[in-house]
Amino acid sequence: MNYDVFNGDADGICALVQLRLDEPLESTLVTGIKRDIQLLNKINIQAGDQLTALDISLHKNIQEVTAFLQSGAHIFYADHHQPGDIPYHPNFTALINTSEDTCTSLIINQHLQGQFPLWAITAAFGDNLHASAEQLASSINISAEILEQLTKLGTYVNYNGYGSCLADLHFAPDRLYLEMAIYSSPLDFIANNQPIYQQLENGYLEDMQRAEQVQAEYNNENIAVFILTDQTWARRVSGVFSNDLANQHPDRAHAVLTFTPDNDYQVSVRAPVNNKTKADQLCASFPTGGGRSAAAGINHLVTENLNHFIKKFAQTYSN
Repeated sequence: MNYDVFNGDADGICALVQLRLDEPLESTLVTGIKRDIQLLNKINIQAGDQLTALDISLHKNIQEVTAFLQSGAHIFYADHHQPGDIPYHPNFTALINTSEDTCTSLIINQHLQGQFPLWAITAAFGDNLHASAEQLASSINISAEILEQLTKLGTYVNYNGYGSCLADLHFAPDRLYLEMAIYSSPLDFIANNQPIYQQLENGYLEDMQRAEQVQAEYNNENIAVFILTDQTWARRVSGVFSNDLANQHPDRAHAVLTFTPDNDYQVSVRAPVNNKTKADQLCASFPTGGGRSAAAGINHLVTENLNHFIKKFAQTYSN
């Protein structure tokens, strides 16, 4: 059996698109909402099975990886999150780069020697790595118009991955992957699959318009904290709203908290664009928290810890 396991955001989807354009393979797709990263516990691996894992933390899945390798499986793992201890095993191939300026799709683009750079650029924009996306774009001399199209697509696909459950999303990530994977270029997807593209764009624009009406709960020159209500649009927009705020105020750190049906908060943290550090350390200091130095989150922040979080957030990014 072949398994393709990938994060449900733009980076995970575009990474797999590149790999399967290079090496078509019938496989079982395993994915979920963006924050569903412990995906390997959803499958049972047998000796000889082939597993590809993309854009999900090795540290969060190490127990399953160890068990799968012991059972005789072969694993290809590409990611840009902190991995913890990387296994050394003849059946394990790891492409892991935790640089703040890369993502899994850029790692795969390098691995494939630049065969499908437009998909990697799309993913980098989705992960809010605009400088890295533009750097790759300049190396292949694409126009400003095309760059704008890729920026929008990456943002919309990334936006689609956010929610507390699959029902919150416009499209389940495995379906969106299948809609995109038949095209060697994201430009062909945009041109030939307008119903999907338009639904993503319309949803994004409507949800962002609502988010932009929300005033900061707390802010100073170093940080800003926004709290969104427990509504579907708010759960969908939390990540891209965080990215938008970070790009508008590159010297300020941002936290967007969304109240959940569990009567707690889901938190998205963005370090300042001009100082992409410490978001992972901050979030990991709370239960269910983790991520990267530039962008991290907490799945469940109990309401009693709100003030403690804001205080610690302010301390983390004080000058």
